Amino acid sequence: MKLKTKVAYITGGTKGIGLGVAKCLLDQGMKVAISGRSQEGVEAAVKALNDDEKILGICSDVTFLKDEESAVQQILDKWGQLDLVLANAGVGHFAPIDELEVDKWHQMINTNLNGVFHTLKASVEALKISEGYYMTLASLAGTNFFAQGAGYNATKFGVVGFTQAAMLDLRKYNIKVTTIMPGSVATHFNGNEPSENDAWKIQAEDIGKLVVDLLQMHPRTLPSKIEVRPTRPDLK
Repeated sequence: MKLKTKVAYITGGTKGIGLGVAKCLLDQGMKVAISGRSQEGVEAAVKALNDDEKILGICSDVTFLKDEESAVQQILDKWGQLDLVLANAGVGHFAPIDELEVDKWHQMINTNLNGVFHTLKASVEALKISEGYYMTLASLAGTNFFAQGAGYNATKFGVVGFTQAAMLDLRKYNIKVTTIMPGSVATHFNGNEPSENDAWKIQAEDIGKLVVDLLQMHPRTLPSKIEVRPTRPDLK
């Protein structure tokens, strides 16, 4: 892809990995739309990115298909095309299965799993036109189960399976599909501010660089599932 002519849409783009990817894509000259559930959060992220011409902030809840359809339409109305979609929005709640609250189970299913479907369903026709790229942000938890992670594991295993099946369905349209599966990332995901103690972890900009590398790969080659982990684990 000649990135300076391309348009991206990142769900959950107001902080963490999504915001880090947005920064990297803007640095490549791309136009980038980011979405989040909070209008206040969207406005703060747009201000932080500091590029009025090439950034579009959208308030959208991926658990609602209509929100995602509206988001994609806003992008098309503004820039006339859509070349990359990164379904990044996600939540995690961790507890033994007998203690996991039902509403938290449903929130993870609705955001992590239904959300990636809604985002693809809303954007697939635009991606057919552009012969674009659809990426999902899964997790190493999508292949490695762990105690107190039943709900999160269920959604991320589902995202990996969904994305790989979608890849097989959509490659006939010359749409590339990849799922990225990070391990420990220094983000707000667990409710804590990233700190110097997280220096050993994957950084959000590392995932951004990976997305850029994928976009620049020759069209004949598709890394369809990528596991990413820290080079060395925390040695404390």
